[in-house]
Amino acid sequence: MAFGSFREWIEVLDKAGELRRIQEPVATELEITVLADAEMKSPGGGKALLIEKPTIGGVVSPFPVAINTLGSWRRMALALEAESVEAVAAEMGELMHAKPPTTLRETATLLRNAFELRHARPRQVRTGPCKEVIRRFDSPNTRKEPWPAAPDILRGETTPVHPPTLLDLPILKCWPLDGGRFVTLPCVVTRDPDSGARNLGMYRVQVYDEGTTGVHWQLQKVAARHGRRYYETGTRMPVAIFLGGDPMYPFAATAPLPDGIDEFLLAGYLRKRSVELVKCETNDLEVPADADIVIEGYVDPLEPLRMEGPFGDHTGFYTLPEPYPVFHVTAITHRRDAVYPATIVGVPPMEDFYIGGASVKLFLPVFRMNFPEIVDIALPAEGVFHNLVVVSIRKTYPMQAYKILHGLWGMGQMMFTKYIIVVDDDVDVHNTSEVLFRWCSNTDPQRDSLMTRGPADVLDHATPEVGMGSKLGFDATRKLPGEGFRRSWPPLIRMDPAVEQALKTRLRR
Repeated sequence: MAFGSFREWIEVLDKAGELRRIQEPVATELEITVLADAEMKSPGGGKALLIEKPTIGGVVSPFPVAINTLGSWRRMALALEAESVEAVAAEMGELMHAKPPTTLRETATLLRNAFELRHARPRQVRTGPCKEVIRRFDSPNTRKEPWPAAPDILRGETTPVHPPTLLDLPILKCWPLDGGRFVTLPCVVTRDPDSGARNLGMYRVQVYDEGTTGVHWQLQKVAARHGRRYYETGTRMPVAIFLGGDPMYPFAATAPLPDGIDEFLLAGYLRKRSVELVKCETNDLEVPADADIVIEGYVDPLEPLRMEGPFGDHTGFYTLPEPYPVFHVTAITHRRDAVYPATIVGVPPMEDFYIGGASVKLFLPVFRMNFPEIVDIALPAEGVFHNLVVVSIRKTYPMQAYKILHGLWGMGQMMFTKYIIVVDDDVDVHNTSEVLFRWCSNTDPQRDSLMTRGPADVLDHATPEVGMGSKLGFDATRKLPGEGFRRSWPPLIRMDPAVEQALKTRLRR
């Protein structure tokens, strides 16, 4: 069964022994980061944290903060309601048993059809728990309902009663040099003004004041493409940001789906139940009815961009201020017992390593549809997603590794990858030591490297220009005669399995 709220997800983690409750007051400015960073860097990702009394300026918020809830392989499996991420990937692979697509368009069509075979499209409902409390910013004459009284989880603490603003939400200031408080786990809904296609993405949100924020959608992202069309026409762009609900929502928002596929289809497939959507109060966008908190608003294309940042990012460094659109809040709606979900990013490993790693595992069947020789793919934590990719292949002909290098750089967000290492199928790509051994021993730097140029992650501070840079690929596979290798390739040192087994049997006697 799907999770009906983020609080329900927290209860499942608690029963599974995957939750640590912090009952003492902890400041949303820096202090929560101290706890979360230590937990995320614990063996296996540590525990999820529920900060029961987060404070804002010394005042306890009525909303507890949950963090690191997807930060381990076990918690990812629990969120998927499966034994393991690999089990869900195998199931998705079964759905992909069809004629291999020959183009990205065919791949997108096959994915869309596969998701719909399992569950219906998202369906519209009239209302839902996310509207238990409604506060409109655009009409001073409407009912102004205060934040709810502190829930039971807060052990009866009381909070001030006054009209709500963004400043009352327990939004974190994560790192000392951050430009302010940032919503770090927002699901951002936008719509293509031409096709009407919906997009669900995750773009950090910096709070400027009680009713405005910056929205950091990078120039290659789908929401940025939607925004450019609104800027061309000079019309207001509706935007909705929601937090909480089923943990599959933020996962789907970060998944590397082909452009044009509704992320709510993927969420419905993974949660084994179609997503119920409700229309926003102040614009025509739709959000999950079971979300915990919804922030509605718009971006005005006639308004100048505003500097956003700095922000301690997943690269392990601060991203410096850059101009981004200003988001104006028109309404905040929420559950009365809402939980505020958050994450932090920084020097790896962090929670996002497990979220990104699960995406790679789930979408490996999609990569194999286009590149059937691929055995496995890994994104080491040290590579902070886009910097390093290791892929193993079953090599059967000369220059096959170079086909993989060019192919991966042309697939979606793989265009941001700075370094790709291609190894043989007998290499465990998740064992960094083994990968480095094969990379160093199987390559001649001049012959087996490929330098090229292309789009780069705008968060990459090392590129000479924002959004563009160079890439380097390595063929660390065994070389074939057809690749100009005239020497004999030596065998890898391995013990005879029969001798090894015989000795183990004898020593057990």
